[in-house]
Amino acid sequence: MSVAVTKLKSGIHVVTDAMAHLESASLGVWVNAGSRDERSDENGISHFLEHMAFKGTQRRSARQIAEEIEAVGGDLNAATGAETTAYYARVLKADVPLALDVLADILSEPAFDRDELAREQNVIVQEIGAVADTPDDLVFEHLQAVAFPDQPLGRSILGTAKTVRSFDGSTLRDYLARNYRAPDMVVAAAGAVDHESVVAEVERRFAGFNGPANPPSQPASFGGGSHVEKRDLEQVHIAVALPGLPQTDPALYSLQAFTNVLGGGMSSRLFQEAREKRGLCYSIYAFHVPYSDIGMFGLYAGTDAADTAGLMRLIVEEIANATETLSETEIARAKAQMKAGLLMALESSGERIGQMARQLITYGRPLAVEELVAKVEAVTAESARAAGRALLGRGKLATAVMGLGSGLESAAAIAESLTRQAA
Repeated sequence: MSVAVTKLKSGIHVVTDAMAHLESASLGVWVNAGSRDERSDENGISHFLEHMAFKGTQRRSARQIAEEIEAVGGDLNAATGAETTAYYARVLKADVPLALDVLADILSEPAFDRDELAREQNVIVQEIGAVADTPDDLVFEHLQAVAFPDQPLGRSILGTAKTVRSFDGSTLRDYLARNYRAPDMVVAAAGAVDHESVVAEVERRFAGFNGPANPPSQPASFGGGSHVEKRDLEQVHIAVALPGLPQTDPALYSLQAFTNVLGGGMSSRLFQEAREKRGLCYSIYAFHVPYSDIGMFGLYAGTDAADTAGLMRLIVEEIANATETLSETEIARAKAQMKAGLLMALESSGERIGQMARQLITYGRPLAVEELVAKVEAVTAESARAAGRALLGRGKLATAVMGLGSGLESAAAIAESLTRQAA
């Protein structure tokens, strides 16, 4: 890799990674702002702004934005998260200036046309409705709300129909001015790119972004508790969570290895025990989501109503058991999976720009592959077991259960009780 970083006078960071064997380039803008930066009456505005950025500017209509990129064989997309929002494109190397111009245009000069606003409000309200109709998505919305009650991190990234309907051009411009500032923006490019050329283009096209860095997001705190919702579903959907680790915690990689062994794939303990040996569920997996100041470790399973309580017992028992019995063989397998995922991602220019941008936002610098691999290699069975024990030691459990059956409330209570005992 040939990673280069330049910080412009405005505060924007430009990071590139030239990949000599490619004829195309991926490039994008990452903003250190997301749903965590919304006020309560702005819930969903980060995601709505991401949609509206493509709906026309002072220089281009929505159709022109799409046609200019597609006319050169490229594509344009975006994504909103809790802490960042990204706008990115992939084009041939000759069209890098065009892609940067379009990205700068949609972020600096959005038109926020009233008719386009109304149309996109309808689209997003339908998207909210689609989540409500998809229980294995909706259960995570409930889990997030229970884990982080009455705070931005616990609210849906999509917002609500009420908040989305309330947005207009003025509220969007206020949010844009408050959060899209140069010191909180990273422009990343990888593939057939030249660093100095990209820097020159960004200096010229993103000159309108300035101002001081945004204040830190409201600190998050893990609440815990349960949400039980009876719905006429074929399965019971269960999601449980414990307080995890922030992105910069030294034990993060040990916890990730613990997560992988517990429920990271078909060879994981939960998959083998719950599905393969006992047939208690069709889908089951563990996950860990790190944020800047906190994390969330969790598990999801879909099961039959009659098996809900038994599966809950098994899940908590397997977590507790793993904290004492994880083997070096299991950790070696988890580390191999982690390294393979890391190195395979580097084969994609799109994955590279995402990694570099997020690392600059989190650590203030891009991390070398060798450094990341060393962090994975440093994990041991004991460090992974210790990371698991620390999970249970935090003592708070969030549970979301959806479906039919008389055992939903008792299943949530079982999980809470067993977690306290295991701690």
